[in-house]
Amino acid sequence: MKRTVAVVTLGCSRNEVDSEELAGRLAADGWTLVDDVESAEVALVNTCGFIESAKKDSIDALLEANSLKGHGTTRAVVAVGCMAERYGQELANALPEADAILGFDDYKDISARLQSIVAGKPHVPHIPRDRRALLPIAPSDRADAQISEEFTRKRLGTAPWAPLKIASGCDRRCSFCAIPYFRGAFISRRPHEIMDEARWLIANGVTELFLVSENTTSYGKDLGDLQLMEKIVPEIAALDGVERVRLSYLQPAEMRPTLIQAMISTPKTAPYFDLSFQHTSPTVLRRMRRFGDNEKFLHLINQIRVLSPEAGIRSNFIVGFPGETQEDFDELASFITSAKLDAVGVFAYSDEDNTEALKLDSKIDADVIAERLETLSSLADEMVSQRAQARIGENVRVLIEDSELQEGRAAHQGPEVDGSTTFIGTDFVVGQYVDAVVIDSMGADLVAKPI
Repeated sequence: MKRTVAVVTLGCSRNEVDSEELAGRLAADGWTLVDDVESAEVALVNTCGFIESAKKDSIDALLEANSLKGHGTTRAVVAVGCMAERYGQELANALPEADAILGFDDYKDISARLQSIVAGKPHVPHIPRDRRALLPIAPSDRADAQISEEFTRKRLGTAPWAPLKIASGCDRRCSFCAIPYFRGAFISRRPHEIMDEARWLIANGVTELFLVSENTTSYGKDLGDLQLMEKIVPEIAALDGVERVRLSYLQPAEMRPTLIQAMISTPKTAPYFDLSFQHTSPTVLRRMRRFGDNEKFLHLINQIRVLSPEAGIRSNFIVGFPGETQEDFDELASFITSAKLDAVGVFAYSDEDNTEALKLDSKIDADVIAERLETLSSLADEMVSQRAQARIGENVRVLIEDSELQEGRAAHQGPEVDGSTTFIGTDFVVGQYVDAVVIDSMGADLVAKPI
């Protein structure tokens, strides 16, 4: 019997890949994928469990889907993804509106799981565990532990770009982050698997490949080659049909001259640096269990811009981390002023389960955190606007993503989270690449004129 399922995705681009892999498994087993939850028997909600606001969005999506039951087609609401994996039984107890909470280990049998749930059979949620313990501690010992599975993926949209997952998990121990706990230790996909999936994406209408992972700069370390990224990027960029390759989630502590050079000099590779700084005060960074300081980070940015003055650089920052003094905050603000970043995300610190920071002393008062968040966000907006304004007169190549708005992205603009570039009085189609010159800016966004 044909079943219908709608996949709702929250969170990052890595979650988008997971959703399409789940969709591929379901389609291969006879399920019909539909766009609207209202017309699906099963609403499969791929949750995000990174920070409090993301978890709230995930719960809201589950409750919204649940409200449709009994009024039409929808018979079951099922949670998957990071929040489901992270909390398991606890989430099931707190959210009885969800018919089932599935963990990562359920993915390979997702069709059978959903069939059972629709049939009214109970599903026992998992008890969360530290997934870092599932692989050997030494990265070099993990290659033999990898099990290559048959590739399965189904596109859930028609955008001319798509994320391509190159690895999963993370070995870093940032004190504020629980991702390694529920995603596990870092493990690279083998190059031939990545190349096969890249070819499949190209055959399915993708021209910009967005390489994603929890830590892209670590790619290859468990395969015995820490410079494997420098070797695979030119191979991906050389594939017929590729117009742009973009890297994401770069760890500043692991950036190396050879990788910077490869990203800037390889044809069709966007000089786009998504650098996770998080803070610039050395005192705060050490409490975060991270590397760097204001001077080192500015030096890295200068290295990039000497080689590519038009390179795009974005980052995220946390304010109000335990122990952050006014002096620490002022140092961070000074960095934002000097760095001239193309995109900045500012987040307020919040306690997270299964993190070291949860138990740190010197917690910052909520009112102080809110004030610092507002101050730094305002400053970041101003500096990003100045950076965009400085691009007036610059030549850009824009990938059109919205034909109605005549809007797209230049090489320095990442999908969904950065600014966009708009044309006026043109008639370009989605997927078209347009060579243009920037003639105006509005905040982080640009206005361009075709050359």
